[in-house]
Amino acid sequence: MSSPTSRSLKHLRDQGYLAAVVERWNPYARIRQDLFGVLDLVAVKEKETLGVQTTSGSNIAARIKKLEDSAALWMLRQAGWAIKIHGWRKNSKGRWVLREVDLS
Repeated sequence: MSSPTSRSLKHLRDQGYLAAVVERWNPYARIRQDLFGVLDLVAVKEKETLGVQTTSGSNIAARIKKLEDSAALWMLRQAGWAIKIHGWRKNSKGRWVLREVDLS
Protein backbone atom coordinates (compact mmCIF):
# COMPACT_ATOMS: atom_id res chain seq x y z
CA MET A 1 0.00 0.00 0.00
CA SER A 2 1.33 3.44 -0.88
CA SER A 3 1.20 6.39 1.49
CA PRO A 4 -0.70 9.63 0.86
CA THR A 5 2.68 11.37 0.58
CA SER A 6 3.96 9.01 -2.13
CA ARG A 7 0.69 9.31 -4.07
CA SER A 8 0.83 13.13 -3.91
CA LEU A 9 4.49 13.12 -4.92
CA LYS A 10 3.68 11.04 -8.01
CA HIS A 11 0.64 13.21 -8.81
CA LEU A 12 2.70 16.41 -8.68
CA ARG A 13 5.54 14.97 -10.76
CA ASP A 14 3.03 13.74 -13.34
CA GLN A 15 1.82 17.37 -13.58
CA GLY A 16 5.36 18.57 -14.33
CA TYR A 17 6.38 19.81 -10.88
CA LEU A 18 9.79 19.32 -9.34
CA ALA A 19 8.63 17.98 -5.98
CA ALA A 20 10.32 16.80 -2.80
CA VAL A 21 9.34 15.43 0.60
CA VAL A 22 10.11 17.96 3.35
CA GLU A 23 8.59 16.07 6.27
CA ARG A 24 11.30 14.44 8.41
CA TRP A 25 11.48 11.75 11.06
CA ASN A 26 12.89 13.06 14.35
CA PRO A 27 14.40 10.00 16.05
CA TYR A 28 14.92 11.83 19.36
CA ALA A 29 11.30 12.91 19.73
CA ARG A 30 10.08 9.83 17.79
CA ILE A 31 7.69 11.91 15.68
CA ARG A 32 7.38 13.13 12.11
CA GLN A 33 7.98 16.85 11.74
CA ASP A 34 6.51 18.86 8.88
CA LEU A 35 8.32 21.78 7.29
CA PHE A 36 7.21 24.93 9.16
CA GLY A 37 4.96 22.60 11.15
CA VAL A 38 2.47 22.27 8.27
CA LEU A 39 3.98 20.96 5.00
CA ASP A 40 4.80 17.45 3.82
CA LEU A 41 5.83 18.35 0.26
CA VAL A 42 7.21 21.35 -1.60
CA ALA A 43 6.89 21.57 -5.38
CA VAL A 44 8.01 24.15 -7.93
CA LYS A 45 6.98 24.73 -11.54
CA GLU A 46 7.76 27.79 -13.62
CA LYS A 47 7.02 30.73 -11.26
CA GLU A 48 4.95 28.77 -8.74
CA THR A 49 6.00 27.42 -5.35
CA LEU A 50 3.50 24.97 -3.87
CA GLY A 51 3.34 23.61 -0.34
CA VAL A 52 1.27 20.46 0.23
CA GLN A 53 -0.07 18.76 3.34
CA THR A 54 -1.08 15.17 2.54
CA THR A 55 -3.57 13.04 4.44
CA SER A 56 -6.30 10.46 4.17
CA GLY A 57 -9.69 11.55 2.90
CA SER A 58 -11.18 11.36 6.37
CA ASN A 59 -8.58 13.72 7.91
CA ILE A 60 -8.97 16.70 5.57
CA ALA A 61 -10.93 18.80 8.09
CA ALA A 62 -8.27 18.25 10.77
CA ARG A 63 -5.53 19.32 8.35
CA ILE A 64 -7.46 22.45 7.36
CA LYS A 65 -7.70 23.36 11.05
CA LYS A 66 -3.99 22.60 11.58
CA LEU A 67 -3.02 24.94 8.73
CA GLU A 68 -5.47 27.69 9.67
CA ASP A 69 -4.22 27.62 13.29
CA SER A 70 -0.60 28.01 12.17
CA ALA A 71 1.20 31.35 11.85
CA ALA A 72 3.15 29.77 8.99
CA LEU A 73 0.10 29.79 6.69
CA TRP A 74 -0.14 33.58 6.71
CA MET A 75 3.61 33.95 6.09
CA LEU A 76 3.60 31.42 3.24
CA ARG A 77 0.67 33.23 1.62
CA GLN A 78 2.51 36.56 1.95
CA ALA A 79 5.53 34.97 0.23
CA GLY A 80 3.30 34.03 -2.70
CA TRP A 81 3.21 30.27 -2.08
CA ALA A 82 0.22 28.21 -3.16
CA ILE A 83 -0.92 25.98 -0.27
CA LYS A 84 -2.96 22.82 -0.83
CA ILE A 85 -4.18 19.83 1.10
CA HIS A 86 -4.25 16.50 -0.70
CA GLY A 87 -6.76 14.06 0.78
CA TRP A 88 -6.72 10.50 -0.60
CA ARG A 89 -9.49 7.91 -0.39
CA LYS A 90 -10.46 4.79 -2.31
CA ASN A 91 -13.56 4.93 -4.48
CA SER A 92 -16.09 2.12 -4.92
CA LYS A 93 -13.86 0.50 -7.56
CA GLY A 94 -10.88 0.42 -5.21
CA ARG A 95 -9.00 3.20 -7.00
CA TRP A 96 -7.32 6.08 -5.19
CA VAL A 97 -9.10 9.41 -5.64
CA LEU A 98 -7.60 12.79 -4.78
CA ARG A 99 -9.55 15.60 -3.15
CA GLU A 100 -7.56 18.81 -3.33
CA VAL A 101 -8.34 21.74 -1.02
CA ASP A 102 -6.72 25.09 -1.88
CA LEU A 103 -5.86 27.30 1.11
CA SER A 104 -3.75 29.81 -0.84
